[in-house]
Amino acid sequence: MQQILQLAAVSNRPEGFQRVAEALAELRHAQVPLWLEVAARTAQEAADALGVSLGQIAKSVVFRRLADDRAVLVVASGDRRVDERKLAAQVGEVGRADALFVKQRTGFAIGGVSPVGLAEAPVMLIDRELQRFEFIWAAAGHPNGVFQLTPAQLLRLTGAPLADVVAT
Repeated sequence: MQQILQLAAVSNRPEGFQRVAEALAELRHAQVPLWLEVAARTAQEAADALGVSLGQIAKSVVFRRLADDRAVLVVASGDRRVDERKLAAQVGEVGRADALFVKQRTGFAIGGVSPVGLAEAPVMLIDRELQRFEFIWAAAGHPNGVFQLTPAQLLRLTGAPLADVVAT
């Protein structure tokens, strides 16, 4: 009953935010998404809005795999940069994904791409650098939406493997 009431509280929010709230409830994640008063389209904006370190932001970076045009989603620590060579060694050659590709493949606009509630299943990798933190924050389907979790919960919720994909 409590989860239904928590979901009802998000019913007036954008569709992507609602979809993430529903996915989190279905996955039995205890933390409901929060709606920020300011948009957090970048990891730095999210860290500033939440009062946490930049590294605690689990940013979603989407690439386009060249071999089959499939979305590749890397959930990386906000203070790290994805190394495309390391990524390509694990998933094949990748290119940048434009805003339309990101929206079509994930169901979310850039700045709000969540690791759960995706429109279609991408190839997904989790940056091992996120393991440095007890708690992290991920986007919840909209630039104003976020949710808290642990790195272990991120692995459980997504089923994605840990990977070495960031620049050193």
